[in-house]
Amino acid sequence: MPSTNVDRIESRVFRVPIANPVRTSFGTMTSRPALFLRVIAEDGAWGWGEVFCNFPQVGAEHRARLVDSLFAPLLQGGPTQDPPRIRERLESQVRKLAIQCGEPGPFAQIIGAIDQALWDMAGRRAAQPLWKLLATGPEGGNRVRVYASGLGPSDVARTAVAKRDEGYRAFKFKVGFGAEKDLANFTEIRAALGDEAVVMVDANQAWSPDEALKRIAELAPFRPLWIEEPIAADEPIPQWDDLARRCGAPLAAGENLRGLDEFADALAAEYLGFIQPDVAKWGGLSGGRDVALLARRHGATFCPHWLGGGIGLAASLHLRAAMGPDGYAEVDANPNPLREEVFMPAPADGWVTLSDEPGLGVEPDLARLERFRVSH
Repeated sequence: MPSTNVDRIESRVFRVPIANPVRTSFGTMTSRPALFLRVIAEDGAWGWGEVFCNFPQVGAEHRARLVDSLFAPLLQGGPTQDPPRIRERLESQVRKLAIQCGEPGPFAQIIGAIDQALWDMAGRRAAQPLWKLLATGPEGGNRVRVYASGLGPSDVARTAVAKRDEGYRAFKFKVGFGAEKDLANFTEIRAALGDEAVVMVDANQAWSPDEALKRIAELAPFRPLWIEEPIAADEPIPQWDDLARRCGAPLAAGENLRGLDEFADALAAEYLGFIQPDVAKWGGLSGGRDVALLARRHGATFCPHWLGGGIGLAASLHLRAAMGPDGYAEVDANPNPLREEVFMPAPADGWVTLSDEPGLGVEPDLARLERFRVSH
């Protein structure tokens, strides 16, 4: 009987020039990168995963070198079954090295992608879609509510209307570009979409705790569903808790938390109304599911974060769908062929229906993507 152990892991770096840089309060993306991993077993089975690599702009190439030099040898000949256990083993194996070289983030991002790939492989072997394989109870299904993300800081209303015409019913735009600009954008988006439209804002850690109180007070009358990362993700829990109690709007965060203990502490403190782990930044699908179950126990809404290519987007949507119909999953509104030519959901009245194809239901057309491939 053929072995199910790992034969090899392949890393492919892609980079797409973009006409309009993607701006946040902390930095600008002048190209759209992606690092796709394929884990291949000795019996010929395979699965895909995606590594977070938006920042810094050289991050994709660097992470690919880490995959090739460190993680591929660690995985080769090892098991492919039981992704949660393999993720925990990898985290343990590289823990001290990550500390020594100061790269716990990139290591966690790579392990998250490996976990995605192993789950994709498991779904393919079982001939089941991941939304079904990941489900922890009868509430899981194939539908997930989505929102259009990454709007702004320019043309916010125009982009929101275009996304509404595509089938989206919830929208998130970026703030942290000065009070005047932020207020003008919220005024315009409300005028364009109406008072009842679901709108969130993302500050990308733009403000100090004191400034956040002022800025949120100005935005609160527009009734945002949440204010995302108004302050630095590593501010002490008492600062977050104080802001949550005083600001008058629900808070969201999680893309920059790492490790189940950090998520558990944040959820136990109950300062977040919405929790947003990213399957390519920490934990993959296994860790994301653990966070979703914790969130359920603490009354927070699980809304996975994603701003990358099509493989990670598919993984994120499958995870949210597996946990039931509550919450939202994020879909970047900015042009990105590494998403659009790999997996691009088509929402209907705010919902995406996932297919019954095994695993992620995604198989990248490598020949078509070759024009974007860069060496590492």
